[in-house]
Amino acid sequence: MIQVPQNSSDDCDEPELNKFIQTQAAKHMKAGISTTMLLQGSVLLSNDKYPICAFYTVAPSSISKKKLPQALAGKLPHYPVPVFLLAQMAVHSKYHNHGLGKITLIKALEHIWSINSHMRAYAVIVDCLNEKVERFYLKYGFEILYKHEGRTRMFMPMKTVARLFECLGFKR
Repeated sequence: MIQVPQNSSDDCDEPELNKFIQTQAAKHMKAGISTTMLLQGSVLLSNDKYPICAFYTVAPSSISKKKLPQALAGKLPHYPVPVFLLAQMAVHSKYHNHGLGKITLIKALEHIWSINSHMRAYAVIVDCLNEKVERFYLKYGFEILYKHEGRTRMFMPMKTVARLFECLGFKR
Protein backbone atom coordinates (compact mmCIF):
# COMPACT_ATOMS: atom_id res chain seq x y z
CA MET A 1 0.00 0.00 0.00
CA ILE A 2 1.24 3.47 -0.82
CA GLN A 3 1.86 5.80 2.07
CA VAL A 4 2.40 9.23 0.59
CA PRO A 5 4.45 11.41 2.90
CA GLN A 6 2.45 14.44 3.98
CA ASN A 7 4.13 17.85 3.82
CA SER A 8 6.93 16.37 1.76
CA SER A 9 6.77 19.07 -0.91
CA ASP A 10 5.51 16.53 -3.42
CA ASP A 11 5.14 18.78 -6.41
CA CYS A 12 5.54 17.83 -10.03
CA ASP A 13 4.27 21.22 -11.29
CA GLU A 14 1.01 19.60 -12.40
CA PRO A 15 -1.87 20.01 -9.90
CA GLU A 16 -3.84 17.06 -11.32
CA LEU A 17 -0.91 14.67 -10.78
CA ASN A 18 -0.11 16.11 -7.35
CA LYS A 19 -3.72 15.51 -6.28
CA PHE A 20 -3.66 11.98 -7.70
CA ILE A 21 -0.56 10.85 -5.80
CA GLN A 22 -1.63 12.57 -2.58
CA THR A 23 -5.29 11.51 -2.46
CA GLN A 24 -6.20 8.88 -5.05
CA ALA A 25 -3.33 6.47 -5.80
CA ALA A 26 -3.69 4.40 -2.63
CA LYS A 27 -7.50 4.31 -2.96
CA HIS A 28 -7.24 3.10 -6.56
CA MET A 29 -4.80 0.36 -5.56
CA LYS A 30 -7.05 -0.74 -2.70
CA ALA A 31 -10.00 -0.86 -5.11
CA GLY A 32 -7.95 -3.01 -7.50
CA ILE A 33 -8.17 -0.67 -10.48
CA SER A 34 -4.51 0.31 -10.87
CA THR A 35 -1.00 -0.11 -9.54
CA THR A 36 1.20 2.84 -8.64
CA MET A 37 4.94 2.42 -8.33
CA LEU A 38 7.10 4.98 -6.52
CA LEU A 39 10.71 6.04 -6.79
CA GLN A 40 11.48 7.39 -3.35
CA GLY A 41 14.37 9.58 -2.29
CA SER A 42 17.00 8.20 0.06
CA VAL A 43 17.01 11.02 2.61
CA LEU A 44 14.34 11.07 5.32
CA LEU A 45 12.22 14.16 5.67
CA SER A 46 11.52 15.81 9.03
CA ASN A 47 8.30 13.76 9.27
CA ASP A 48 10.29 10.47 9.04
CA LYS A 49 8.97 9.74 5.54
CA TYR A 50 10.90 9.50 2.29
CA PRO A 51 10.03 11.99 -0.46
CA ILE A 52 8.60 10.80 -3.75
CA CYS A 53 10.98 11.60 -6.61
CA ALA A 54 8.81 10.05 -9.34
CA PHE A 55 5.88 7.69 -9.82
CA TYR A 56 3.85 5.93 -12.46
CA THR A 57 0.46 4.25 -12.46
CA VAL A 58 -0.61 1.38 -14.73
CA ALA A 59 -4.15 0.12 -15.28
CA PRO A 60 -5.75 -2.41 -17.61
CA SER A 61 -7.91 -0.84 -20.28
CA SER A 62 -9.30 -1.40 -23.75
CA ILE A 63 -9.69 0.56 -26.94
CA SER A 64 -11.92 0.24 -29.98
CA LYS A 65 -10.05 -1.01 -33.02
CA LYS A 66 -11.63 1.93 -34.88
CA LYS A 67 -9.38 4.26 -32.86
CA LEU A 68 -6.18 2.55 -34.07
CA PRO A 69 -4.44 3.34 -37.36
CA GLN A 70 -5.98 1.29 -40.17
CA ALA A 71 -2.66 -0.39 -40.96
CA LEU A 72 -2.57 -1.84 -37.43
CA ALA A 73 -6.28 -2.43 -36.86
CA GLY A 74 -6.90 -4.63 -39.91
CA LYS A 75 -6.32 -8.02 -38.28
CA LEU A 76 -7.66 -7.17 -34.83
CA PRO A 77 -11.03 -8.41 -33.53
CA HIS A 78 -14.12 -6.22 -33.67
CA TYR A 79 -14.56 -6.24 -29.89
CA PRO A 80 -12.55 -3.89 -27.62
CA VAL A 81 -8.80 -4.50 -27.85
CA PRO A 82 -6.98 -4.92 -24.50
CA VAL A 83 -4.29 -2.34 -23.73
CA PHE A 84 -2.33 -1.14 -20.74
CA LEU A 85 -3.00 2.44 -19.73
CA LEU A 86 -0.02 4.34 -18.40
CA ALA A 87 -2.52 6.35 -16.41
CA GLN A 88 -0.23 8.66 -14.47
CA MET A 89 3.46 9.43 -14.56
CA ALA A 90 5.26 12.31 -12.90
CA VAL A 91 8.63 13.48 -11.67
CA HIS A 92 9.03 15.83 -8.72
CA SER A 93 9.83 19.34 -9.95
CA LYS A 94 13.15 19.24 -8.06
CA TYR A 95 14.30 16.50 -10.48
CA HIS A 96 13.02 17.93 -13.77
CA ASN A 97 15.59 17.98 -16.61
CA HIS A 98 17.82 15.37 -14.94
CA GLY A 99 16.72 12.33 -16.98
CA LEU A 100 14.41 10.94 -14.31
CA GLY A 101 11.41 11.13 -16.64
CA LYS A 102 13.16 8.88 -19.15
CA ILE A 103 14.17 6.45 -16.39
CA THR A 104 10.63 6.41 -14.98
CA LEU A 105 9.18 5.73 -18.44
CA ILE A 106 11.64 2.88 -19.01
CA LYS A 107 10.75 1.36 -15.63
CA ALA A 108 7.03 1.71 -16.41
CA LEU A 109 7.43 0.05 -19.82
CA GLU A 110 9.57 -2.71 -18.29
CA HIS A 111 6.85 -3.31 -15.67
CA ILE A 112 4.16 -3.44 -18.38
CA TRP A 113 6.29 -5.71 -20.58
CA SER A 114 6.67 -8.11 -17.65
CA ILE A 115 2.92 -8.14 -16.99
CA ASN A 116 2.29 -8.71 -20.71
CA SER A 117 3.99 -12.11 -20.51
CA HIS A 118 1.09 -13.25 -18.28
CA MET A 119 -1.78 -11.03 -19.36
CA ARG A 120 -1.60 -10.03 -23.01
CA ALA A 121 -2.44 -6.60 -24.33
CA TYR A 122 -2.01 -5.02 -27.74
CA ALA A 123 -0.43 -1.71 -26.78
CA VAL A 124 0.40 0.84 -24.13
CA ILE A 125 -1.68 4.00 -24.25
CA VAL A 126 -1.21 7.31 -22.51
CA ASP A 127 -3.32 10.46 -22.30
CA CYS A 128 -1.22 13.62 -22.39
CA LEU A 129 -2.15 16.53 -20.14
CA ASN A 130 -0.48 19.11 -22.39
CA GLU A 131 1.81 19.64 -25.39
CA LYS A 132 4.98 19.36 -23.28
CA VAL A 133 3.94 15.87 -22.18
CA GLU A 134 2.99 15.00 -25.77
CA ARG A 135 6.49 16.01 -26.97
CA PHE A 136 8.03 13.85 -24.22
CA TYR A 137 6.19 10.72 -25.35
CA LEU A 138 6.78 11.44 -29.06
CA LYS A 139 10.51 11.62 -28.31
CA TYR A 140 10.39 8.06 -26.97
CA GLY A 141 8.45 6.50 -29.84
CA PHE A 142 4.80 6.88 -28.90
CA GLU A 143 2.44 7.70 -31.76
CA ILE A 144 -0.60 9.96 -31.72
CA LEU A 145 -3.94 8.17 -31.89
CA TYR A 146 -6.29 11.13 -31.62
CA LYS A 147 -7.04 14.36 -29.77
CA HIS A 148 -10.11 14.74 -27.58
CA GLU A 149 -11.16 17.59 -25.28
CA GLY A 150 -7.72 19.20 -25.29
CA ARG A 151 -5.81 15.99 -24.59
CA THR A 152 -3.86 13.77 -26.90
CA ARG A 153 -4.11 9.98 -26.66
CA MET A 154 -0.92 8.23 -27.75
CA PHE A 155 0.11 4.61 -28.04
CA MET A 156 3.01 2.23 -28.46
CA PRO A 157 2.35 -1.34 -29.67
CA MET A 158 3.51 -4.06 -27.27
CA LYS A 159 5.56 -5.50 -30.14
CA THR A 160 7.61 -2.29 -30.07
CA VAL A 161 8.00 -2.49 -26.28
CA ALA A 162 9.09 -6.14 -26.58
CA ARG A 163 11.66 -5.32 -29.27
CA LEU A 164 13.07 -2.55 -27.11
CA PHE A 165 13.72 -4.81 -24.13
CA GLU A 166 14.81 -7.81 -26.20
CA CYS A 167 17.37 -5.59 -28.01
CA LEU A 168 18.66 -4.50 -24.62
CA GLY A 169 19.07 -8.15 -23.63
CA PHE A 170 16.32 -8.18 -20.99
CA LYS A 171 14.80 -11.54 -20.16
CA ARG A 172 11.26 -12.06 -18.95
